[in-house]
Amino acid sequence: MAAATGWVAWVAVTHLERTGNVRSVLSSGWAELAAPALVVLIVAVTVCEQVWPAEPHPVLARGHVQDACFLAVYAAIVVPLMTLLGVGFATLIGDHAGWIELSWTAAWPTWLAVAVTLVAMDGANWLAHYADHRVTPLWRFHAVHHSQEELSLLTSFRAHPLVHTTGFLLATVPVVVLMGGRSIAPVLITAYVCVGTLTHANVRWSFGPLRRIIVSPTYHRLHHQADGPQGINLGIVLTVWDVLARRARFPSPGDPACRTGLAGRPLAVEQAGARPLPLLARQLIEPFGSAR
Repeated sequence: MAAATGWVAWVAVTHLERTGNVRSVLSSGWAELAAPALVVLIVAVTVCEQVWPAEPHPVLARGHVQDACFLAVYAAIVVPLMTLLGVGFATLIGDHAGWIELSWTAAWPTWLAVAVTLVAMDGANWLAHYADHRVTPLWRFHAVHHSQEELSLLTSFRAHPLVHTTGFLLATVPVVVLMGGRSIAPVLITAYVCVGTLTHANVRWSFGPLRRIIVSPTYHRLHHQADGPQGINLGIVLTVWDVLARRARFPSPGDPACRTGLAGRPLAVEQAGARPLPLLARQLIEPFGSAR
């Protein structure tokens, strides 16, 4: 996984150096994946988590502090890495599998092409998430995300950097197939990231009549439960893929917040008392250790 990620990133850098777009593409990645709108969302929802929590936690709970460390990793490493993965996979597909591009979608209105592509991307992300839970090497990276026992909005950023490789490979395919030479407006990517981030919020929001369509915090919390059925509610933004795969479990109004984390604590967790930065290093090298 590390070698594959490094190779795809190298392909991206080589391509961008030839075109002279390294700086501009990385800047665009920052604008999409670390936009001011995302920062405002984090601040606003963090306040809501303290006022209307699904499960009360101190603002400086160990889990929140550890997630903040992962947020720093996201800002420094993951954002440029995700940008390079998208460029790298698009370059590889264009060079070796350009035949998958559907020429007849060029006749579609831009709004239709973008809408269909975003839905297809969400399906690709669902498939990558499903693989994270079914393929042991991928699960070992993804388990770091599920080790959180004090779920909050910042848990969205609690992810091993290498876990994004599979998702970006799959999500790049519908973009190449459906969009051709067109691009998706950065604001739409930012909106998608914000909605996907909101699902981890420690609040009792179910989105009312949209709860059967959009993944809500109460819906996604069941995916993180420590006890109960596993591999359910895998949706990133849309619930339709869970429904089609018969993996959707919609919470009932008034259900108590379930306990989150990994049963038996197979990974090192901050609630055991470890200091944040040494634990962060341990969690990042955890997938490369002996089999659990």
